[in-house]
Amino acid sequence: MLNIRKLAKSVGGRTLFSGADFTVNYADRVALVGPNGAGKSTLFNVILATDVADSGTVDRDEWTTLGFLPQEGEALGDETVIEIATGKAGVIGEIEQTLQGLEKKGTVDCPEYYQAQAKYDVLMDGGLEAKAKKMLRGLGYQEPDFERPAREMSGGWIMRAHLARLLAMEPDLLMLDEPTNHLDLASLLWLQGYLKAYPGAILLISHDRAFMDDLIQTVYDIEDKSFVQYTGNYSAFEAQKEKRYEQRLAAWKSQQKEIERHQEFIDRFRSVASKAAQAQSRQRQLEKMEKLEKPRPIRKMFKIKFPQPSRSGQRVISLQGVDMSYGNENIYQNLDVDIERGDRVALVGPNGAGKSTLLKIFAGEVEFQRGERDLGHNCRIGYFSQHRAASLDPGATVLEEVVKSAKDLTEDECRGVLGSFLFRKEEVFKKTEVLSGGEKSRLNLVKFLVDPPNLLLMDEPTTHLDITSSEALIVALANYGGSLVFISHDVHFIRKLATSVWHINSGQLKKYAGDYDYYLEKSGGISDARAAITAG
Repeated sequence: MLNIRKLAKSVGGRTLFSGADFTVNYADRVALVGPNGAGKSTLFNVILATDVADSGTVDRDEWTTLGFLPQEGEALGDETVIEIATGKAGVIGEIEQTLQGLEKKGTVDCPEYYQAQAKYDVLMDGGLEAKAKKMLRGLGYQEPDFERPAREMSGGWIMRAHLARLLAMEPDLLMLDEPTNHLDLASLLWLQGYLKAYPGAILLISHDRAFMDDLIQTVYDIEDKSFVQYTGNYSAFEAQKEKRYEQRLAAWKSQQKEIERHQEFIDRFRSVASKAAQAQSRQRQLEKMEKLEKPRPIRKMFKIKFPQPSRSGQRVISLQGVDMSYGNENIYQNLDVDIERGDRVALVGPNGAGKSTLLKIFAGEVEFQRGERDLGHNCRIGYFSQHRAASLDPGATVLEEVVKSAKDLTEDECRGVLGSFLFRKEEVFKKTEVLSGGEKSRLNLVKFLVDPPNLLLMDEPTTHLDITSSEALIVALANYGGSLVFISHDVHFIRKLATSVWHINSGQLKKYAGDYDYYLEKSGGISDARAAITAG
């Protein structure tokens, strides 16, 4: 289906790939992994022919159809959600022009004409709209939203419409770049189940390890400018990569000992007449020897014992009889909830159900219309949101911001923590005023960890993190001695941390006194997702 051979590509003077090979066969489930900046998105662009390799070949079967979901949506006009999901928005006219142009030239007996005609036939098929609506429902849309102009919606909902379009079109090769970023848990579970039965091949970039563990069968790791293939899901890849590193390191050490032994003999006997010939022979052996490179260590999280928060009272915070509305939209009525010391609560439910609003009520970020919010003894709140502007000094460096917050850590320890959260080497000396939104979010997260409150409220804390950084955050929070309430669509993150789950939908809050798997079992989440895949 897709064969890449001896690929070479440099960007900005840095070599990403050199002599790299990559293959995707029909019905494969492939993940492309590697650290940020390794070249994952660049490879996608080369496959899509929006970028050109320096050398090598990218061969795709002539009749293979390809669909691509980028991380960000396209610019919008007045198209509706259903027009995006059916692929008709701005496309029908373009295909008609292509067909008419080829017909005028008399070149209708060619792959370009057949592909355009086939795409036109699919788009005009009456069954396509029904299939697109099924995908939209699975991804969380309600029937009244289908005819709404997409520009009225958030970027996350627009991306869902584009994803629905790809699923409805069923390309032979489905290329997905972080497809779970804008999904709530219910939609993610539906997509995960749907893709497991997808008839075509899937090539995926993702930082969601649970998603990859459930779906992926082959992993290509970008390492030393090559693509190293591993069989199995993401967890299997991690184990194999560790073993491969140990084997390569052992082979390098063994060769170094052999080189030292030969060099010692050469240095000792090169001037001794009776041994000079042997010394010269060994010198030639060394010159001909194919030297192994010392393998680069696998990036691992910086292990540090983070400071612990001050102890709160047994009851950390209470909401009593709370009514919360935005205009005419009622979010909560007569809400009563308590957070006890040591609670680790995951808030789940569809987007727009009120999860983030509940965190803001706990944090004192919004005013509600009725009821009481009572803080317990010695309660100190920290509210983390990727959309909330961090209180950063624009003239300070990244390192200075963390050192200022970390009263019990040395500067070297602060640099280690920053490294685990993707601030490496000279990046710690960047001024906060030049940081991107994602970088500011990560820096704000580090500041919470080095000076933790005893009630931590977190809204999608892993969004701007890679897998290693997410693991570092999990370890930090697993050892955190305070109370934690969080929203996340990262199933692995929830499984590792949540000891109870609160499901929120249409203003109703239901508590499950167990971990995420207990919640799925008791709520019927798994069977509901299977039913949605079947019925749409």
